[in-house]
Amino acid sequence: MKRAVQKALGVLATVVAIATLAQAQSTSAYCASGKPVKLAGITWESGQFTTEVVRYILEKGYGCKTEVVPGSTAVTETALVAGDIQIWGEQWEGVSAIVNKGIAEGKVRLVGDILDGGTVEGWYVPAYVVKGDPKRNIKPMAPDLKSVTDLIKYKSLFKDDERPNMGRFYNCPVGWACEKTNNQKLVAYGLDKDFVNFKPGNGAGLDAAIAGAYEKGQPILFYYWAPTGFMARYDFVRLEEPKYNEACYKTLIDEKNPKPCGSATPSTNLRFGVSNTLPANDAINALLTKVQFPLAFFNKVISEISDAKKPVAQVAKEFLVEQQAMWTKWVPADVAAKVQASLK
Repeated sequence: MKRAVQKALGVLATVVAIATLAQAQSTSAYCASGKPVKLAGITWESGQFTTEVVRYILEKGYGCKTEVVPGSTAVTETALVAGDIQIWGEQWEGVSAIVNKGIAEGKVRLVGDILDGGTVEGWYVPAYVVKGDPKRNIKPMAPDLKSVTDLIKYKSLFKDDERPNMGRFYNCPVGWACEKTNNQKLVAYGLDKDFVNFKPGNGAGLDAAIAGAYEKGQPILFYYWAPTGFMARYDFVRLEEPKYNEACYKTLIDEKNPKPCGSATPSTNLRFGVSNTLPANDAINALLTKVQFPLAFFNKVISEISDAKKPVAQVAKEFLVEQQAMWTKWVPADVAAKVQASLK
């Protein structure tokens, strides 16, 4: 009898503990204190979208007060480290010196994995170059072009206007980190003597060159990255590069290395920068660890904001209405129900 009672009490204690944990994840002690959750006002579309989605869920699902704090990247990252902002909605892991210092000092942590599979960088051609486009009456121009090692056979296809005996590779604008890496990649892939290393004056110039060639159905070879709305606008093929090799990649980011070896650029994780003024055991932290978007979807969202000129708040609300199967996995059922009720 005594053992049966002890066992029953043990089961009851477990049930209570589970219920208490569930309740703890449905309420935020930080928000219950009355303090507002301050989020950085990020200056680019994907970060603005993620911030707005999280802000809406915090307000409608957890009953939090929120504020979006505007400012340049450097200003808001500094505020995050100082504890004046609690959440920075899209940190490219390892990129920001300000945030890296904050992490080392124990003032900031990186949370979650916002983009499924991480960022993508590489060398691209329009899909019609490889596959053709029957709708536009474009036949395949290089049907066996798969890898950067195949490019040497196609320098005439990507002919440079000013040096027609060479191909043209559209690099990043001068001064960007990717420009220096691509300089080294041209050498590592043995293409520096056969391709002009063309560098547009700015990002808009790179976009204009690619879009112009695409609209005319012309071949073009270029570097690009994702997530971006630009990648959702057109159909591109990424050329294969040697698998990522840490030792070789170091020779690519070292512009003074005379003998670089080939390597794909590694993916970067997109994560939330979180001030340690927001406790790690708070329900908000649990939410941030689960927020995640597929790359193609993220590119589409960015395109809606940048190309279709939709307000970020509208795009975020449309997401919450249309993609409930995605975001309801991030929160407890009662929180999801509150957010859903607010959308009606």
